[in-house]
Amino acid sequence: MTDQSAATLRRPRADAVRNRERVLEAAKIVFSAGGPDASLEAVAKRAGVGIGTLYRHFPTREALFEAVYRREVQQLGELAEALKSEPSPVDALRRWLRSNVEFVATKKGMSAALALAMNSQSDLTAYSFERLTKAVGALLDRAVAAGEIRSDVSPEDLLRALVGMCYLHDQPGWQKSVVRLLDVFVDGLRVQGAAKSVSRREDDTERAKKRLRPQASRNSRK
Repeated sequence: MTDQSAATLRRPRADAVRNRERVLEAAKIVFSAGGPDASLEAVAKRAGVGIGTLYRHFPTREALFEAVYRREVQQLGELAEALKSEPSPVDALRRWLRSNVEFVATKKGMSAALALAMNSQSDLTAYSFERLTKAVGALLDRAVAAGEIRSDVSPEDLLRALVGMCYLHDQPGWQKSVVRLLDVFVDGLRVQGAAKSVSRREDDTERAKKRLRPQASRNSRK
Protein backbone atom coordinates (compact mmCIF):
# COMPACT_ATOMS: atom_id res chain seq x y z
CA MET A 1 0.00 0.00 0.00
CA THR A 2 1.37 3.41 -0.95
CA ASP A 3 1.67 6.27 1.52
CA GLN A 4 -1.00 8.17 -0.42
CA SER A 5 -3.53 5.34 -0.28
CA ALA A 6 -2.83 4.81 3.44
CA ALA A 7 -3.45 8.51 4.10
CA THR A 8 -6.69 8.29 2.12
CA LEU A 9 -7.86 5.38 4.28
CA ARG A 10 -7.02 7.27 7.48
CA ARG A 11 -8.84 10.43 6.37
CA PRO A 12 -12.51 10.48 7.53
CA ARG A 13 -15.05 10.38 4.74
CA ALA A 14 -16.96 13.59 4.09
CA ASP A 15 -20.25 12.01 5.13
CA ALA A 16 -18.67 10.78 8.39
CA VAL A 17 -17.45 14.30 9.16
CA ARG A 18 -20.91 15.71 8.40
CA ASN A 19 -22.58 13.12 10.60
CA ARG A 20 -20.25 13.91 13.48
CA GLU A 21 -21.01 17.63 13.22
CA ARG A 22 -24.75 16.96 13.05
CA VAL A 23 -24.56 14.81 16.18
CA LEU A 24 -22.60 17.48 18.06
CA GLU A 25 -25.03 20.25 17.08
CA ALA A 26 -28.03 18.08 17.99
CA ALA A 27 -26.46 17.11 21.32
CA LYS A 28 -25.87 20.76 22.18
CA ILE A 29 -29.57 21.54 21.65
CA VAL A 30 -30.91 18.40 23.33
CA PHE A 31 -28.69 18.64 26.41
CA SER A 32 -29.35 22.37 26.81
CA ALA A 33 -33.09 21.69 26.90
CA GLY A 34 -33.24 18.32 28.63
CA GLY A 35 -30.18 18.24 30.83
CA PRO A 36 -27.70 15.38 31.26
CA ASP A 37 -30.47 12.76 31.45
CA ALA A 38 -31.72 13.51 27.93
CA SER A 39 -31.56 10.32 25.89
CA LEU A 40 -28.91 9.68 23.27
CA GLU A 41 -31.74 8.34 21.09
CA ALA A 42 -33.20 11.86 21.13
CA VAL A 43 -29.83 13.23 20.04
CA ALA A 44 -29.57 10.71 17.19
CA LYS A 45 -33.13 11.44 16.07
CA ARG A 46 -32.56 15.18 16.01
CA ALA A 47 -29.29 14.69 14.10
CA GLY A 48 -31.03 12.46 11.56
CA VAL A 49 -28.67 9.52 12.12
CA GLY A 50 -29.03 6.05 13.58
CA ILE A 51 -28.04 5.35 17.17
CA GLY A 52 -25.28 3.09 15.85
CA THR A 53 -23.75 6.03 13.96
CA LEU A 54 -23.78 8.09 17.15
CA TYR A 55 -21.99 5.35 19.11
CA ARG A 56 -19.39 4.88 16.38
CA HIS A 57 -18.35 8.49 16.85
CA PHE A 58 -18.92 8.68 20.62
CA PRO A 59 -18.73 5.33 22.45
CA THR A 60 -19.96 6.80 25.76
CA ARG A 61 -22.21 9.61 26.94
CA GLU A 62 -19.20 11.25 28.61
CA ALA A 63 -17.25 11.19 25.33
CA LEU A 64 -20.13 12.99 23.61
CA PHE A 65 -20.38 15.57 26.41
CA GLU A 66 -16.68 16.30 26.23
CA ALA A 67 -16.73 16.64 22.44
CA VAL A 68 -19.67 19.07 22.60
CA TYR A 69 -17.85 21.10 25.25
CA ARG A 70 -14.60 21.29 23.29
CA ARG A 71 -16.47 22.26 20.13
CA GLU A 72 -18.27 25.09 21.95
CA VAL A 73 -14.98 26.44 23.31
CA GLN A 74 -13.41 26.28 19.85
CA GLN A 75 -16.35 28.13 18.29
CA LEU A 76 -16.15 30.88 20.90
CA GLY A 77 -12.47 31.31 20.05
CA GLU A 78 -13.33 31.56 16.36
CA LEU A 79 -16.08 34.08 17.11
CA ALA A 80 -13.63 36.29 19.01
CA GLU A 81 -11.31 36.29 15.99
CA ALA A 82 -14.18 37.29 13.69
CA LEU A 83 -15.33 40.05 16.04
CA LYS A 84 -11.93 41.75 15.94
CA SER A 85 -13.02 43.35 12.66
CA GLU A 86 -16.17 44.87 14.19
CA PRO A 87 -16.16 48.70 14.03
CA SER A 88 -17.07 49.09 17.72
CA PRO A 89 -14.74 47.29 20.16
CA VAL A 90 -17.33 47.54 22.94
CA ASP A 91 -20.08 46.03 20.80
CA ALA A 92 -17.71 43.23 19.80
CA LEU A 93 -16.98 42.47 23.46
CA ARG A 94 -20.68 42.62 24.30
CA ARG A 95 -21.60 40.22 21.49
CA TRP A 96 -18.96 37.71 22.57
CA LEU A 97 -20.13 37.76 26.19
CA ARG A 98 -23.73 37.29 25.07
CA SER A 99 -22.73 34.27 22.98
CA ASN A 100 -21.29 32.71 26.12
CA VAL A 101 -24.75 32.56 27.68
CA GLU A 102 -25.73 29.84 25.19
CA PHE A 103 -22.46 28.03 25.93
CA VAL A 104 -23.14 28.07 29.67
CA ALA A 105 -26.69 26.80 29.07
CA THR A 106 -25.21 23.80 27.26
CA LYS A 107 -22.60 23.34 29.99
CA LYS A 108 -25.25 23.45 32.73
CA GLY A 109 -27.14 20.71 30.92
CA MET A 110 -24.05 18.49 31.01
CA SER A 111 -22.65 19.55 34.37
CA ALA A 112 -22.58 16.15 36.11
CA ALA A 113 -20.89 14.32 33.26
CA LEU A 114 -18.51 17.20 32.61
CA ALA A 115 -17.45 17.16 36.26
CA LEU A 116 -16.46 13.51 35.87
CA ALA A 117 -14.60 14.25 32.63
CA MET A 118 -12.76 17.18 34.17
CA ASN A 119 -11.76 15.14 37.22
CA SER A 120 -10.40 12.34 35.05
CA GLN A 121 -8.81 14.67 32.47
CA SER A 122 -7.35 17.79 34.00
CA ASP A 123 -6.45 19.11 30.53
CA LEU A 124 -10.14 19.78 29.78
CA THR A 125 -10.26 22.52 32.42
CA ALA A 126 -6.97 23.98 31.22
CA TYR A 127 -8.12 23.73 27.59
CA SER A 128 -11.26 25.79 28.17
CA PHE A 129 -9.73 28.33 30.55
CA GLU A 130 -6.76 29.05 28.30
CA ARG A 131 -8.82 29.50 25.13
CA LEU A 132 -11.65 31.50 26.66
CA THR A 133 -9.26 33.80 28.52
CA LYS A 134 -7.29 34.40 25.33
CA ALA A 135 -10.47 35.06 23.33
CA VAL A 136 -12.04 37.57 25.69
CA GLY A 137 -8.63 39.10 26.45
CA ALA A 138 -8.08 40.03 22.81
CA LEU A 139 -11.47 41.76 22.62
CA LEU A 140 -10.94 43.47 25.97
CA ASP A 141 -7.49 44.77 24.96
CA ARG A 142 -8.97 46.26 21.81
CA ALA A 143 -11.73 48.04 23.74
CA VAL A 144 -9.25 49.37 26.31
CA ALA A 145 -6.88 50.59 23.58
CA ALA A 146 -9.79 52.45 21.98
CA GLY A 147 -10.41 54.24 25.28
CA GLU A 148 -13.89 52.74 25.60
CA ILE A 149 -13.41 50.31 28.51
CA ARG A 150 -11.66 50.80 31.85
CA SER A 151 -8.08 49.57 31.93
CA ASP A 152 -8.30 47.98 35.40
CA VAL A 153 -10.43 45.04 34.22
CA SER A 154 -8.89 41.64 33.45
CA PRO A 155 -10.15 38.83 31.19
CA GLU A 156 -10.55 36.70 34.30
CA ASP A 157 -12.81 39.37 35.84
CA LEU A 158 -15.10 39.21 32.82
CA LEU A 159 -15.29 35.42 32.83
CA ARG A 160 -15.97 35.24 36.57
CA ALA A 161 -18.73 37.84 36.30
CA LEU A 162 -20.26 36.00 33.34
CA VAL A 163 -20.25 32.62 35.07
CA GLY A 164 -21.59 34.13 38.28
CA MET A 165 -24.53 35.72 36.47
CA CYS A 166 -25.37 32.48 34.67
CA TYR A 167 -25.18 30.18 37.67
CA LEU A 168 -27.18 32.45 39.96
CA HIS A 169 -30.16 32.14 37.61
CA ASP A 170 -32.03 28.84 37.28
CA GLN A 171 -35.59 29.92 36.65
CA PRO A 172 -37.18 29.47 33.19
CA GLY A 173 -36.02 32.14 30.77
CA TRP A 174 -32.84 32.82 32.75
CA GLN A 175 -30.85 33.43 29.57
CA LYS A 176 -32.78 36.61 28.73
CA SER A 177 -32.29 37.90 32.25
CA VAL A 178 -28.54 37.26 32.07
CA VAL A 179 -28.25 39.00 28.70
CA ARG A 180 -29.89 42.10 30.22
CA LEU A 181 -27.51 41.94 33.19
CA LEU A 182 -24.55 41.62 30.83
CA ASP A 183 -25.60 44.79 29.03
CA VAL A 184 -25.74 46.65 32.35
CA PHE A 185 -22.38 45.15 33.35
CA VAL A 186 -20.63 46.16 30.12
CA ASP A 187 -22.11 49.66 30.25
CA GLY A 188 -20.73 49.96 33.79
CA LEU A 189 -17.23 49.14 32.52
CA ARG A 190 -17.25 51.88 29.93
CA VAL A 191 -15.02 54.92 30.29
CA GLN A 192 -17.33 57.75 31.29
CA GLY A 193 -16.34 60.07 28.45
CA ALA A 194 -16.85 57.37 25.83
CA ALA A 195 -20.25 56.49 27.23
CA LYS A 196 -21.30 60.15 27.19
CA SER A 197 -20.06 60.50 23.62
CA VAL A 198 -22.21 57.59 22.49
CA SER A 199 -25.16 58.96 24.45
CA ARG A 200 -24.72 62.37 22.79
CA ARG A 201 -24.63 60.77 19.34
CA GLU A 202 -27.82 58.86 20.10
CA ASP A 203 -29.49 62.06 21.39
CA ASP A 204 -28.40 63.97 18.27
CA THR A 205 -29.81 61.24 16.05
CA GLU A 206 -33.12 61.27 17.92
CA ARG A 207 -33.35 65.08 17.70
CA ALA A 208 -32.66 64.93 13.97
CA LYS A 209 -35.45 62.39 13.52
CA LYS A 210 -37.87 64.62 15.43
CA ARG A 211 -36.96 67.62 13.25
CA LEU A 212 -37.58 65.60 10.10
CA ARG A 213 -41.00 64.29 11.17
CA PRO A 214 -42.91 67.62 10.85
CA GLN A 215 -41.24 68.26 7.49
CA ALA A 216 -42.22 64.82 6.24
CA SER A 217 -45.78 65.38 7.48
CA ARG A 218 -46.05 68.73 5.63
CA ASN A 219 -44.72 67.18 2.44
CA SER A 220 -47.26 64.36 2.61
CA ARG A 221 -50.14 66.91 2.84
CA LYS A 222 -49.01 68.80 -0.27
